[in-house]
Amino acid sequence: MKLSERLAQQNKPFFSFEYFPPKTEQGLVNLYDRIERMSKLGPLFVAVTWGAGGGTALRTLELCGACQSVFGIETVMHLTCTNMDSKMLDAALEGAKTAGVRNILALRGDPPRGEEYWTACDGLTHAADLVQYIRARYGDYFCIGVAGYPEGHIENTDKEEDFRRFVEKVHSGADFVVSQIVYDARTFVEWERKCRAAGVAVPIVPGVLPIQSYQSFRRLVHLTKVNVPEELRSRLELVKANDQAVKDLGVRHASELIEDLNTLGVKGVHLTTLNLEHTVQRVLEHVGLAREKEERVVQPQLAGPVRADVWDDFPNGRWGDARSPAFGTVSAWGAMLKFDTREASRVWGRPRELADISSLFVRYVANEIPSLPWSDEPLLPESQEISAELTRINQLHYWTLASQPALDAVPSTDPTHGWGPRGGYVYQKAFVECFVPAAVFPGFLSRLQSSPQITYYAANQRGDFLTNSSGATALTWGVFPGRSVVQPTLIDKMNFLAWRAEAFAAWREWAEMFSPESPEYLFLCETAAECWLVNVVDNEFKKHGIWEMFQ
Repeated sequence: MKLSERLAQQNKPFFSFEYFPPKTEQGLVNLYDRIERMSKLGPLFVAVTWGAGGGTALRTLELCGACQSVFGIETVMHLTCTNMDSKMLDAALEGAKTAGVRNILALRGDPPRGEEYWTACDGLTHAADLVQYIRARYGDYFCIGVAGYPEGHIENTDKEEDFRRFVEKVHSGADFVVSQIVYDARTFVEWERKCRAAGVAVPIVPGVLPIQSYQSFRRLVHLTKVNVPEELRSRLELVKANDQAVKDLGVRHASELIEDLNTLGVKGVHLTTLNLEHTVQRVLEHVGLAREKEERVVQPQLAGPVRADVWDDFPNGRWGDARSPAFGTVSAWGAMLKFDTREASRVWGRPRELADISSLFVRYVANEIPSLPWSDEPLLPESQEISAELTRINQLHYWTLASQPALDAVPSTDPTHGWGPRGGYVYQKAFVECFVPAAVFPGFLSRLQSSPQITYYAANQRGDFLTNSSGATALTWGVFPGRSVVQPTLIDKMNFLAWRAEAFAAWREWAEMFSPESPEYLFLCETAAECWLVNVVDNEFKKHGIWEMFQ
């Protein structure tokens, strides 16, 4: 059934879920188990995201087909037109038809990096172009939705012009609207009234994302510039060092938001799950929307050091277990580089030699610049504590992407390093992840191989892979009253190689901010082709010998 018909039939509160395709095969298998359980809660529909340029096309189609045909849930497939030519779009739409999916959320997607040198594929520049393209080829077969931005799109400073474009997009042939996430009910309701006054008559569903962790929330707000009520910010600041309290606050706020929306006449919400389960279930139970209430969700039991039933406790992005459906949320929001070409050149310069890149990383460690091509936020406080060593090794051409100091029984309430419930203690091994140029790598590798306390993973763009590890290594763990030891941060072959693909893709995105004939473009491509991505863990967490490796 077309989603517009289902929405028109709704006379009571409803909800829907959004998932993204996991990065690993085991993550996909475990997401199927999760979706089957969550389907019993009674969502009106589910939506599956689409990677930039069709990067997740096959997995998105597979996941959509399973949701529609196997689990029997009305499914919406996201589809973007950025970097997608007509052949790719036709293949995606035919794949949706084959899978029994009749609902498409038409999006522009993240703009390609280096847009000064980009030409729209087959004239598809905006989401409205994609809506018209689908209508021209498939008529009314597909029910087409579009995205709405209650606070205006981040890339358009003229909010009224942005709103006019949104109205035109709907009138180009859209059947429904899903809004960007909101944290304030009145913000959405006032925008919805403005839409109705402008002649937008199709159903509009607000997006809601329960806060899962302080860091993921900060990153989301940084990327989307979504308005956060001051009361919520204040409440979050009070508990930010307690991960469990942050999750509890996320449940309370999402529940209050849904209840406020319902009071103001908004019947349904679209919940972005980030492929997580427990928080979403708690929210629905709190507001009385869950069809089937379970005392405890039974997770699949996996071999290895981390049980699946702690995946949802303290999600840690790419450092979590690669078998988790939620693994990889660091890139779930799309392309990593958010600067345009001019801004990137201003902040990151125009590198033409290794010393230019080293200088860039040194300036980042010193908080002189706010971001890197691999990180859109400033250096975290815990890494600032080892900034002197990070500065030294970056000057030696070890370009650090991630790091943490060793910890031995730090209280879980510590404002910099603490996490989890109060009354516990946290531990962590020192680690450094960095790019290493080809000329520096052989000596570095020799030192790593001769140090028994060191575990390392190394890979290059060609696909060569080296390691001395035989399994997963826990980087962080916590001991709390009345519960098992929690290990939220891991490094293993699977998650390292999944990140490797993204890390080297960022080199290409950075290079494409310059003309293909420029010295900067050629230098960045050559450097990426020759350097290694290396993750180093010092398993002697009571010592500080990791820095001896970097000479």
